[in-house]
Amino acid sequence: MIEVNHVSRSFGSFRAVDDVSFSIRKGEIVGLLGPNGAGKTTTMRMITGFLNPTEGSVLIDGADPQSDPRAVKHRIGYMPESAPLYGDMMVQEYLEYVSRVQGVDPDEKLPGLARECGIREVMHKNIAELSRGYRQRVGLAHALLHDPEILILDEPTSGLDPNQIIEVRKLVKEIGRTRTVIISTHILSEVEMLCDRVIIISRGRIVADSPTAELRGRFGEEAVVRIAAAGCTAESLCEACADIDGVRSCTQTASGEQDTAGKPLSTVILSVSGGRDVRPDVFARIRDRNLVLYEMSMQRTSLEDVFRSLTTEGDAS
Repeated sequence: MIEVNHVSRSFGSFRAVDDVSFSIRKGEIVGLLGPNGAGKTTTMRMITGFLNPTEGSVLIDGADPQSDPRAVKHRIGYMPESAPLYGDMMVQEYLEYVSRVQGVDPDEKLPGLARECGIREVMHKNIAELSRGYRQRVGLAHALLHDPEILILDEPTSGLDPNQIIEVRKLVKEIGRTRTVIISTHILSEVEMLCDRVIIISRGRIVADSPTAELRGRFGEEAVVRIAAAGCTAESLCEACADIDGVRSCTQTASGEQDTAGKPLSTVILSVSGGRDVRPDVFARIRDRNLVLYEMSMQRTSLEDVFRSLTTEGDAS
């Protein structure tokens, strides 16, 4: 459906996108993540044909946005972060106007679209009077008017209150059942709820491309387990746990904690992968060695942890 092949884009001496390649299949909901200035919006504008690549190529269902722009734009619905709406028009007349510009019969299209986007009750209101949540919905209706196969959303919930965010997320999830969707967002929990796959861009390059459910395992530890025990050294505690299935590594730490007799506790951090809960095996090893366990706690790695690790690697501290 979407093929991005070794695409780069420069603005003068600044290289905003640097040799980016990925493909998106029909029916996928893909999250495009990255810090501010990472190249997300520039990449989306090249996919839609608003910008030409400096190098490389983009194909939309086999069509080139530059050589066959009408065919590509017919397949794509695009909602930028701030939807460009005419505030002095009513929602009904605005969508009728856009329909006619696009060659769509508004009488046939608008009733179902208004229901789908949840804007029936504001069709006769001025756009300037709408809340930001409803303006986002109108922008989404605009993007869907010509029934595109691909929907590209740039920060669709930016600036919305929590209730509006939930409503727009439900709407995007429903729309994604029948279309290919690309969502650019800074809200990582949104990606986990909506997206089948995540592409992370940093400094113009792709640093991760993975199914959402597998992202932690591929690009970071799935969990860490902290252990504090008495009757051993931290080194021997690591040796006892190192060959447990699922334990990737063991790090000795200096916690300053003491047991009931005032002796220092040995503390280690186990990095765990593979989705397996290693705590029963860890407990068995400690019991078999007659050690006294004071603490064992597990913390799952969050998507935020993976994102930060991938996008700050190499930064000066």
